[in-house]
Parts: sequence; structure tokens; C-alpha cells
Amino acid sequence: MDVNRALAAFAALSQETRLRIVRLLVTAGPEGLSAGTIGEAMDGASSSRMSFHLAQLEQAGLVTSRREGRSIFYSAAYPALAGLVEFLMRDCCQGHPEVCTPVVAALSCGCAAPDPSAVGASASRKTTM
Repeated sequence: MDVNRALAAFAALSQETRLRIVRLLVTAGPEGLSAGTIGEAMDGASSSRMSFHLAQLEQAGLVTSRREGRSIFYSAAYPALAGLVEFLMRDCCQGHPEVCTPVVAALSCGCAAPDPSAVGASASRKTTM
């Protein structure tokens, strides 16, 4: 991620509602949420207000949208969010890995790569955070 993209992302995230939307979409997973569901989660915000904030986030590359019938679903753009964290941490260690250890620990959400032998068994379970 370059400086201009990072600045656009941080500008979009510097508003409380947009920050709350991104956090909501991150926890929703790749399937995302409908615009109406997002609005309800934002204390019943109006559709025009949600449209404005979601457009800002999409323009910054932090969320993506897709149409399903008459509904629009929004998802977190995980690669862009990872790129933003990588941009911040790119030069953190400067040869001293202990500097980055707390950050790496904080980013460890307990998500483990799926065990290939348990794919069938785990497909029916939903993990909650």
C-alpha cells in the first residue's frame, strides 16, 4: 500500500460511524451484511446516511459491495485492511524483533488454518468471536 492509499483509508476510518461499520463487517466475515442490516446495527441510521458512509468506505477500498436481487451486500476488504496494517508496521522492527512481538500477539485472533482432515466435520460448525 502506498502513502496516498493509506491516507485515504485513514481518512475514511477517522469518522466514528465508518469505523463502526468496518469493525462490524470484519466480524461478519466474507459473506458480509446487507445495507439494511448495517443500518440497523448503526442505531437505525437512515438509508441515505448509510449510503454516504458505505460509499466513502468503498471509495477508500476498505469495503466491497455486491448486488443480490434488490439488496446490496457489503463486505470488509480484508486484503486492503491487511495492507493498511502492513503499511503501519512495515519498518517497525528495524532489526529488533522484540519491538513487533506485542503487535503480532495482538493480531493473533486465535484463528487457525483449518485442519485438512477435519474439513467435513468443521463445515457444519460456525465459530463465533
